[in-house]
Amino acid sequence: MTPRVSETHPKEPAPPVRIGVATKPITHSRTSLLPPSPPPPHLPPRAAARRSLAPLARAAPRRAEFWMAATRGISQLLRKTLHNQSSGSSLLSSFRGKNEASSAGLKALALLGVSASGLLSFATIASADEAEHGLAAPDYPWPHAGIMSSYDHGSIRRGHQVYTQVCASCHSMSLISYRDLVGVAYTEEETKAMAAEIEVVDGPNDEGEMFTRPGKLSDRFPQPYANEQAARFANGGAYPPDLSLITKARHNGQNYVFALLTGYRDPPAGVQIREGLHYNPYFPGGAIAMPKMLNDGAVEYEDGTPATEAQMGKDVVSFLSWAAEPEMEERKLMGVKWIFLLSLALLQAAYYRRMRWSVLKSRKLVLDVVN
Repeated sequence: MTPRVSETHPKEPAPPVRIGVATKPITHSRTSLLPPSPPPPHLPPRAAARRSLAPLARAAPRRAEFWMAATRGISQLLRKTLHNQSSGSSLLSSFRGKNEASSAGLKALALLGVSASGLLSFATIASADEAEHGLAAPDYPWPHAGIMSSYDHGSIRRGHQVYTQVCASCHSMSLISYRDLVGVAYTEEETKAMAAEIEVVDGPNDEGEMFTRPGKLSDRFPQPYANEQAARFANGGAYPPDLSLITKARHNGQNYVFALLTGYRDPPAGVQIREGLHYNPYFPGGAIAMPKMLNDGAVEYEDGTPATEAQMGKDVVSFLSWAAEPEMEERKLMGVKWIFLLSLALLQAAYYRRMRWSVLKSRKLVLDVVN
């Protein structure tokens, strides 16, 4: 017995509700004025499924065409972009090359400017240093500068004469006594006669008073001024330094003193020297209160040596060098003696090391075990 399938039809849609209060019919859109669509016919499930999938089947080719067209458009856009990038990169590379070349040129100009400014600053500093500390003195071949060399005692005697007749009127040598000259530049009789020419204030005596007496060998060289204030007053405010250790108290002392004594020049163009000062490039600041003292023929040497400016400068520097280092010859002689003694000790040590200690060092002990 087959069951009976009853076919059911959907109910018809209800008519739209109208409100009687309104004078005009209210229409929400244009579609509301169209007549209602008829109800869809009743189809079996398979037919309904085919009918529902039919629009999708018809739209699939269109979608495929759309995606293919979109893909072609995107690929063309990518090609154009890559082409623009390649052309832009070539332009950018050329621009970068030009920029790098210009930057290299700017770097070279900057380096050149820095070098020029460095040279100018160095020259300025060097000139300022020369003006502040004085021009560096050249090196001179002093005869007593060698290891085995000694003083030129004839030059020391002439230098003492230059100091006595030229320099002693302003500069003192408070550390030198007359007896120091004995056997170096003068004999004992000559030195006694020289010392007796000065008067020394001594005392007190038995009555408690100071008195003057002739100089002796134990007396020091006389002072040109009573005190520093008197020295400054007589020299326009400048204080003449003591010359006992002047070659040791100045850098490159011997060369400096010689260059200072013989280095007086006329001031160059643009350099103004105050009244009472004299231009000397070797003096710190370039202006010195001491005038030029060494002129040709300023002294008359006892041995007949021509008294030129350079000769007097060399002689007085030799005398001042001896005054600063009177023990130099003894020191060098003692050094030669010690080198000789140490050489003998070195030979003895080498002999002991080779003949005696080597035997003890290379000795081997062999243990012979007797059963």
